[in-house]
Amino acid sequence: MDTIHSGNLTERKRRAAVIIKRLKKLIPDAKIALRYSNPWELLVAVVLSAQCTDKKVNEVTEKLFKKYRTLNDYIKANQREFEQDIRPTGFYRNKAKNILAAAKMVKEKFHGKVPKTMEEITTIPGVARKSANVILGNAYGVVEGIAVDTHVIRLSRALGLTKEKDPVKIERDLMAIIPKKDWFQFTYLIIEYGRRYCPARTHKHENCPLGDMTKIVP
Repeated sequence: MDTIHSGNLTERKRRAAVIIKRLKKLIPDAKIALRYSNPWELLVAVVLSAQCTDKKVNEVTEKLFKKYRTLNDYIKANQREFEQDIRPTGFYRNKAKNILAAAKMVKEKFHGKVPKTMEEITTIPGVARKSANVILGNAYGVVEGIAVDTHVIRLSRALGLTKEKDPVKIERDLMAIIPKKDWFQFTYLIIEYGRRYCPARTHKHENCPLGDMTKIVP
């Protein structure tokens, strides 16, 4: 039997508590890597970060946020020109379409302010639940769930916190075993752990700081 993935809810809660405690000691500075100065810029950066590294997004937004300073600048933007402005982030046509449509919706439906609820923010083009968790948590301190990105998927499974592969089911499993006060920070602890110590490429997990808590990643 798989000793890590087996066990009841109480055991998984205990395992999660140990992992979070150790990660907080290991990475006390864990936080979002994207750079922004207001909720709208965060929304733009999060949309751009889909299938793109945060480092590349920050390189692009450094120029983008100087060129487009207000929500109205996005509303007035030429789509073809905007596509070229964000091209290095990949999937730039779809991202441009979503961001410019989002600007109009934020202006017209939400009076120029990025909404503060999961129900409202997920109606915005390009913003699904994972992105919404990131935006709400970082912009407003509103925590309604756990943002599940590729690091969280891979390492939550490797650390025996879930057997699921679907992000929605993984989020559900994690919310059941992690105290709500740690939901927001958990994402960034896991992301930084993956980046600094336990990368996706093949390696010996027993040599990682949490190696004693892992099995070979499926």
